[in-house]
Amino acid sequence: MIRNVLSIAGSDPSGGAGIQADLKAFAARGVYGMAALTALTAQNTQGVSGVHLVPAGFVADQIKAVFADVRVDAVKIGMIANAEIADAVADVLKLHPGIPIVLDPVMVAKGGAKLLDPDAVDVLLRRLLPLATLLTPNLPEAAALLRTDVAESRREMGEQAEALRALGPAAVLVKGGHLEGDQSPDVLATEDGLVWFEAVRIPTANTHGTGCTLSSALAAELAKGAPLPQAVAAAKIYLAGAVAAADTLDVGSGHGPVQHFHELWTTEEGDAK
Repeated sequence: MIRNVLSIAGSDPSGGAGIQADLKAFAARGVYGMAALTALTAQNTQGVSGVHLVPAGFVADQIKAVFADVRVDAVKIGMIANAEIADAVADVLKLHPGIPIVLDPVMVAKGGAKLLDPDAVDVLLRRLLPLATLLTPNLPEAAALLRTDVAESRREMGEQAEALRALGPAAVLVKGGHLEGDQSPDVLATEDGLVWFEAVRIPTANTHGTGCTLSSALAAELAKGAPLPQAVAAAKIYLAGAVAAADTLDVGSGHGPVQHFHELWTTEEGDAK
């Protein structure tokens, strides 16, 4: 059976992040992707120049329409933007317990633009974190949610992962891409303790949408029934391949996107194998 996964997130017209990245990752991981938009952005590989929010009630209407007709096997939540949208999303999802939810707390774009209002953080913490099967913050996002300093060591990463799990999500994956050095470790906190996932940093500037892509791949793996440690391992292998192949694309002049279909396309003009 092909699984169905819903993304609730913002749009990136340049295709590297947001809903567009989510749908590509879903397809690459063998699940059927659906999308409820929370915001339209004007952005490219160089940054975000504008954000137009979808009314919270209409965000809810989109999600309700999907659930009214389609079996949903997992949900990925990305850009929420403001408190009203966060509340609306929580109101709908709490009516559908038992579905894996991956929450990627999108707060700041790669170029530095803020994508989450400060007043939305409280709603995110109070209403969405307890619904999450897996929370996937990077180091700045983890620090912002905990209102503390950004972790600079593995010890601090582990402590912050456990502190975030205490706020309600079943599990937390803190991503270490912002650490200094050649390594880019992630740490998974579950009720069974900490599990580390090691990775070598790939030398490329084309990392636009890595967080969206990883969280979507994780939602796909959970939809297919993979237990958490195995889901994380599979999603990280997929993302590493997408980042390693990013330079085969020629998209924009800033932080380019990863190559979501690196396992399906050749490097020669994207011809199918």
